[in-house]
Amino acid sequence: MHSLLTSSSAAAIPVHAVSAGTWPALQNNLTSANRSFALAQGFAGRPGQHCLLPDPQGALATVLLGIDAAGRRPDPFAAGRLAALLPAGDYTLSGEIGDPALATLSWLLQGYRFDRYRKPSPARARLVIPDGVDGEEISLIAESAMLARDLVNTPANELGPGEIEAAIRGLATECGATVTSIVGDDLIARNFPMIHAVGRASTRAPRLVDLVWGDPAHPKVTLVGKGVAFDTGGLNLKPDASMLLMKKDMGGAAAAIAAARMIMLAKLPVRLRLLVPAVENAVSGNAFRPGDVLASRKGLSVEIGNTDAEGRLILGDALALADEEAPELLVDFATLTGAARTALGPELPPFYTHDEGLAAAIARLGMAVNDPVWRLPLWPPYDGLLESKIADVNHISGGGMAGSVTAALFLNRFVEKTKAYAHFDIYAWNPSAKPGRPEGGECQGARLIHALVKQLYPRG
Repeated sequence: MHSLLTSSSAAAIPVHAVSAGTWPALQNNLTSANRSFALAQGFAGRPGQHCLLPDPQGALATVLLGIDAAGRRPDPFAAGRLAALLPAGDYTLSGEIGDPALATLSWLLQGYRFDRYRKPSPARARLVIPDGVDGEEISLIAESAMLARDLVNTPANELGPGEIEAAIRGLATECGATVTSIVGDDLIARNFPMIHAVGRASTRAPRLVDLVWGDPAHPKVTLVGKGVAFDTGGLNLKPDASMLLMKKDMGGAAAAIAAARMIMLAKLPVRLRLLVPAVENAVSGNAFRPGDVLASRKGLSVEIGNTDAEGRLILGDALALADEEAPELLVDFATLTGAARTALGPELPPFYTHDEGLAAAIARLGMAVNDPVWRLPLWPPYDGLLESKIADVNHISGGGMAGSVTAALFLNRFVEKTKAYAHFDIYAWNPSAKPGRPEGGECQGARLIHALVKQLYPRG
């Protein structure tokens, strides 16, 4: 169980959630001193407010937490913000908390620290596990998300394709899975030409990492994650501002790794496969060029419109491999397009699927576990924007519009046999801190896919 959780409630300090609408009534239950103290601090039960109330001896007795006002959907992660604000000690949740499991999860996610390059954080606030909440399951989910955050936050000088592979091998050791990898020029020999082309300019060899776990007789579930350890843009070099956060361009791989860990440690009855094409998109004399035509594992010839759209190329080869065994469910995660951020911002990744039932389940579960996503269309008329005059397909669209949609349409060409397929265009980064989501690397989509697999294939 995570160190920020405890099962003991002895001497725990209560955290009482209150809205602006219920705050006036609650005041009547406070001592006159505490009521005056709270009012003097301007506490009114508004979202984002909190107030520490002392006992007669001056010790901390109660914490008040303001939540979203009536008429708005309360933030299920509202309680989590206190994990980084309260002094060390044990706390219990009460009042208008909403979903206790999500409140507990948010406490752990807010307590995340990336301490690799600085002194570890001192002792922090612990939460008493609320009644009915499975502390072990919440810890598993939170620790998996934290693993993804650690990977995204690690700078590219210490996290290249080889280190991504090492992280997957460490996961395999933890969970009892097997891993194989295809590295460097072996990618050509084994028919992964697009992965090789994108990664060949780097001194750090490109690779395809393949993890397999579970009973072969169980339903096949395959996760694919974009693992671009750093993206310079290639010969279509990114400007400074755009390149600064490109250590996070392996955020799709991080999300897929986190989802795989959740599924495996929960021992869900599936045959899980995790595929991560891991590369660095660098610049050198042998870098692939705009206008090149690449072969692909699928057999499609692909004209290169821009070397800064490399993620869909490596995913194309990986998706083609995944599709060959026709899994029941295939999901890919990728930090793929700026167009997705323009459309929906950093907090709401779009997803794409032709399967109406799958789409409904993903949207519902995303809200249920507070890992929200929004469906965008695989709009067939836009497929023509990928036409090439010299190859089967261009990997970017002409005209600069609908960039996230056309990227999804490109990937869709590499999936034919799979029963159900979904693509997630994630951001993998919190540009500013919010409850349960500290600034920095973020794990988007993994928790909802864990919930989806758990619903589709429950343990007997």
